Amino acid sequence: MNTQLIPPSDHGAQEIALHEALEERYLAYALSTIVNRALPDARDGLKPVHRRLLYAMQQLRLDPGAGFKKCARVVGDVIGKFHPHGDVAVYDALVRLAQDFAQRYPLIDGQGNFGNVDGDNPAAMRYTEARLTEIAHLLLDGIDEDAIDFKPTYDGSENEPVVLPGAFPNLLANGSQGIAVGMATSIPPHNAAELCDAALHLISTPNARSRTLLKYVQGPDFPTGGVIVDPPDLIAEAYATGRGSFRVRARWHTEDTGRGTYLIIVTEIPWLVQKGRLVERLADLINEKKLPLVVDARDESAEDIRLVIEPRSRTVNAELLMESLFRLSDLEARIPLNMNVLVKGRIPKVVGLAEVLSEWLAHRREVLLRRSNFRLRQIEHRVEVLGGYLVAYLNLDKLIKIIRNEDEPKPVLMKTFKLSEVQADAVLNMRLRNLRKLEEMEIRNEDKQLRSERKTIKELLGSEPKQWNRVADEIRELRAKFGPKTALGKRRTSFTEAIEHDEAAIEQALVEREPITVVVSEKGWIRALRGTVTDFSTITFKSDDGLKFAFPAETTSKCLVFASNGRFYTLDAARLPGGRGHGEPVRLFIDLEQEADLVSVFRETGGRRFVVASAQGRGFIVSEDECLANTRKGKQVLNVNAPDKARALAVVEGELLACIAENRKMLIFPIEQVPEMGRGRGVRLQRYKDGGLSDLKTFTATEGLAWRDSAGRAYSLSLSELADWRGNRADAGRLAPKGFPRSNRFSG
Repeated sequence: MNTQLIPPSDHGAQEIALHEALEERYLAYALSTIVNRALPDARDGLKPVHRRLLYAMQQLRLDPGAGFKKCARVVGDVIGKFHPHGDVAVYDALVRLAQDFAQRYPLIDGQGNFGNVDGDNPAAMRYTEARLTEIAHLLLDGIDEDAIDFKPTYDGSENEPVVLPGAFPNLLANGSQGIAVGMATSIPPHNAAELCDAALHLISTPNARSRTLLKYVQGPDFPTGGVIVDPPDLIAEAYATGRGSFRVRARWHTEDTGRGTYLIIVTEIPWLVQKGRLVERLADLINEKKLPLVVDARDESAEDIRLVIEPRSRTVNAELLMESLFRLSDLEARIPLNMNVLVKGRIPKVVGLAEVLSEWLAHRREVLLRRSNFRLRQIEHRVEVLGGYLVAYLNLDKLIKIIRNEDEPKPVLMKTFKLSEVQADAVLNMRLRNLRKLEEMEIRNEDKQLRSERKTIKELLGSEPKQWNRVADEIRELRAKFGPKTALGKRRTSFTEAIEHDEAAIEQALVEREPITVVVSEKGWIRALRGTVTDFSTITFKSDDGLKFAFPAETTSKCLVFASNGRFYTLDAARLPGGRGHGEPVRLFIDLEQEADLVSVFRETGGRRFVVASAQGRGFIVSEDECLANTRKGKQVLNVNAPDKARALAVVEGELLACIAENRKMLIFPIEQVPEMGRGRGVRLQRYKDGGLSDLKTFTATEGLAWRDSAGRAYSLSLSELADWRGNRADAGRLAPKGFPRSNRFSG
């Protein structure tokens, strides 16, 4: 069979640039993600999936006092009626609302395995059951009283709420996390009683700023407790701008175990940190010897968290030990604050504390007005019906006669007694049992009460101050339910200032203290051999390389590198490569120019003084503390301009300085003639007609000048024997004494 391809008709086709089509469609997708999935509404603090979950559970009559229903039934209703997404995503959202370690005020009361703080997964939804909590009931309170708008569901078969009435400050109380397209939200949980206090202040002072409200809202209040260590000014800045973060640390204390020994007990961990992974991380750090102060960490938790950390010895400072743990593990976490929410349910905006509470208060007033109008309509209808009942009781015999004799009694009743259609229907629908004698009195009492209530509602609707007073009364009732003296309302997270420790002590606490020997080759390769090595003949190098520097140190030491560019660099001995291979180039650890070379490498001990000098013979004395560098770029100490370069360094260990030049002339003069500086070119140490400085050394007058030749033989001259070479700074000097090494260096 032959088939003929018919080209599509160009009728109605429209050419459009690809980038324009992509921009339009991607923008629509982004807005859909932002509004319908990722960002919470500022009014009820819920995302659509959470709102649909709570509404579906209310439809199933899973009220706080009712029985539980299978979570699978709830999830089925949600995805079948309201939320056209996967059941796994919906169940995950349901589980999170029920976890008391994730939600400060859980909205769902779960029965069964809903996961735990260790990070274990919840049971499948066919095994777990759920119902609403009292707090969720508050969020839904008034939903059947025209308090909010409804919209059609995705298939148009049902209606769902646009927003919940929200009688609870859920957005800040429970927080929210979400990632949209191009924006995200991260709001930590807070204490409901504090939020109520701030809201009451905002009602009395509408223009109050966020910083003022911090008198009531101290900061986040995490369900897992912990300690916030940020200073108050940073917390205030975060709430004023809506962006920031909080440093949260685990709560711990020491437990005396006798004879001066102790254990550290962690009782609270930061929010959203999985305890199981935390314990694994601590074990890994101990195995990798990155926690030399800790000998063991174990989990002894039952219902409450109890992590036991055992220090290596009784002399270990507990504060310093915990500081090292805070730096390396999730015992300290940074919780971000990004109050990016949907204002009025439509506009994504980063708001401060005052604005987000104002949005909730404005919504509560709107709900009050709508519920009041709804109640007013009910009262009007009931008063009208009661008026018809009273007419019926006053004319009961005539009423019965009309009903018995007329084929269509309704119009006759309306005409005879001047009743409305509503009243006539009500009279005709009355039961015989309601015709008893006492009913008239009850109707009159009900009518009186309803008229009084109607008057009160009209006064409320006509007065904004009364409306705010009513909202304030509702908030006070809420605060009484979740006050600081209640089990759920009591603040769990506290505040303190982080203790400042010496950085060097902290760095030392992070490394196990062991002896090492640092070896540097002529080509600049560095490594750290374990233990103290004295015989360097067994150390192997690459074929065209050899030993240049070697010195004992410890894993906690810092090493100073003096380069020919006049800069000092600082290396952590713990980070140096091991001695199994040939090491690694020093340039991998510092930013050293390719043309620069190493002048000296040694262990930093602190408190010493050095003489540093350039090839042209200029130099000065510098303190060792001035040579420590904080960055890879090092610290410029000796200023040199090409072709000059740094040539020598000597530790000040006496009152005399000996300089040896490339022309083999040696000069000895008092070291007091050399100035002490922090940085500069220095002064001329020795004068040369050709060549430059080769090496220098300090010594005492009593011990004299000593050196070794290339064969290792030791030479020594007393001060009287050195008389021919003594002079003043900047002299030329005389030829070196007999036996001085041909390398022109004091070390041979």
